[in-house]
Amino acid sequence: MSHPAHHGPTATRERPRTDPAKPGPVGIVIATRNRRASLAVTVRNLLALPERPEVLVVDNASTDDTRAMLARDFPQVRTLALPVNHGALARTHGVRALETPYVAFSDDDSWWAPGSLAGAADLLDRYPAVGSVTARILVEPDGTEDPLVEELRDSPVPRPDWLPGPALGSFLAAATVLRTDAFRAAGGFHPRLWLGGEEELLAADLAANGWWLTYADHLTIHHQPSGVRDSTVRRAQGIRNTLWFTWLRRPVGPALRRTLHLARTVPRDTASLRAFAQATAALPWVLRERRVLPPEIEARLRSLEPAQRESTARSYTG
Repeated sequence: MSHPAHHGPTATRERPRTDPAKPGPVGIVIATRNRRASLAVTVRNLLALPERPEVLVVDNASTDDTRAMLARDFPQVRTLALPVNHGALARTHGVRALETPYVAFSDDDSWWAPGSLAGAADLLDRYPAVGSVTARILVEPDGTEDPLVEELRDSPVPRPDWLPGPALGSFLAAATVLRTDAFRAAGGFHPRLWLGGEEELLAADLAANGWWLTYADHLTIHHQPSGVRDSTVRRAQGIRNTLWFTWLRRPVGPALRRTLHLARTVPRDTASLRAFAQATAALPWVLRERRVLPPEIEARLRSLEPAQRESTARSYTG
């Protein structure tokens, strides 16, 4: 198990000034599939940022001419074309191709606000034990706060006094900047989880490796949800992935409690039944890979359980 090199309070250091013609310290990875129109909006906004981030698009075998559009309209953007759809694992492929010390994710329908990447890099520079910084999420076109923001802002996870913001138990990929080395050391996104709450497992493994996850209210991403999505399929994947994470990392008692809570509260329909069936069918590999979290990390997750039970932003709908 790896650990960050430094812990404790602020370690202020000046990041050397870079040539304004060169990309900044944060690279952006976008995983996409068949959402050419919203991707174009996202890329255009990201390329206009004053931080001049390197933008890498990982195309999950799109069939809508996404790659042709990128080559024609955005030749300065790197594209990694996957032969088949890898789901969230596409982000891991993208991070492997980056050389920047920090990586930000965008979905193909979200983009970072000017100055937010620089702000995240400054926090990661100043606090060497922080592994990820999650930003405030504004939903477009109205610019209203995503309901999840209040939960991030009021996170009940115990935090050390030096941490610059609330401590988190997980993160939303498209609103987060991470240390590239920490992401790689934790293994990136698990290849079996595909999409739907896939961040929870990675977040727990980052914490187990000694990193703190935090929320920064002064950083912002914009999210304009694409209409090209199947919310029922995504809900089923989210339930299945929650069960897998729970069985992979939580002790027996908390795992049973969370499993029973999900069984009582998810919609009683075919999608939920399919999610439980898929999760149960995978028990052989889940048990082979099971690795219970250290007690201090499990304590952080337990502190989140009351808020998770009451949450409307995290409810399984669709």
